[in-house]
Amino acid sequence: MDVEVKPVGAEEAETVHAVVHAAFEARPALDPPAAALSETREELEGRLARHGGLLARVDGVPAGALVLDPVGTTMYLRRVGVVPAMQHHHVAQALIDAAVEAAEGYADLTVVAREELPATIAFWEHQGFREVRRDPPDVELRRPLRTAVHHAADADAMRALGRSVAGQLTAGDLIVLTGSLGAGKTTFTQGLGAGLGVRGAITSPTFVIARVHRSEVGGPALVHVDAYRLGGIDELDDLDLDTSLDEAVTVVEWGEGLAESLSESRLEVSIVRDDPDDVRSERRRVEITPVGPRWQAFSFRGLR
Repeated sequence: MDVEVKPVGAEEAETVHAVVHAAFEARPALDPPAAALSETREELEGRLARHGGLLARVDGVPAGALVLDPVGTTMYLRRVGVVPAMQHHHVAQALIDAAVEAAEGYADLTVVAREELPATIAFWEHQGFREVRRDPPDVELRRPLRTAVHHAADADAMRALGRSVAGQLTAGDLIVLTGSLGAGKTTFTQGLGAGLGVRGAITSPTFVIARVHRSEVGGPALVHVDAYRLGGIDELDDLDLDTSLDEAVTVVEWGEGLAESLSESRLEVSIVRDDPDDVRSERRRVEITPVGPRWQAFSFRGLR
């Protein structure tokens, strides 16, 4: 199925209204009811006339929609819905991807979900949104716009993602990896190492705290650090690494809250299970957030 998402205005109010109502009417009854169900076509037309919206079609048939509502530096996504017959065809994902592009210049995307719908909240969390406020029955979730969310189906896909990130790395870069035990941090680092062309098998550095992998292609070395047993990142100075961190790409596992002092610029990579209840699944969600001036030109295009 071919999913196409286009920006729309007041001229598509009738179609958007039909899509939103079909989507919200299929949801469990809420008390109080969702405001989308009482909104008239004329009211929705006014919303679309102010800031526009997005309409998704599958093979030409209207399938999903949302309304854009900028507030300050935040772009709120309102009336997000996919008609029941078109669910599970990646329509919502396509709408979110298009919303990221439509919100260029804003700091983040924000949605408001109902706390009675935990599956809906989980969906937004899987797309990189995090709860920032709860005012029952509403839960507000936000995703920084400079965070890219990738889904790696297996270990090979995780290595491929690391390899594609490596194409934009240079000496002095810092990568901070977070994720639970077995999430795929070392697998991602193996992809980085392959992309950088370094020598030696990349394995978990747990028992040695840090390893240096020299380049075989004249590029920077890869310093692979496990911060789990470090009392503080300043202890890196005591590791007697045979390379300067300014001359290497440094990857710090379990580094959140410790490695930030190494550099004002870093690439934060968070890896979590796509389905936390399915421990056998290899599928992971990878959130990549560039932080600091070094990464302003970092491109998400071409990452896989």
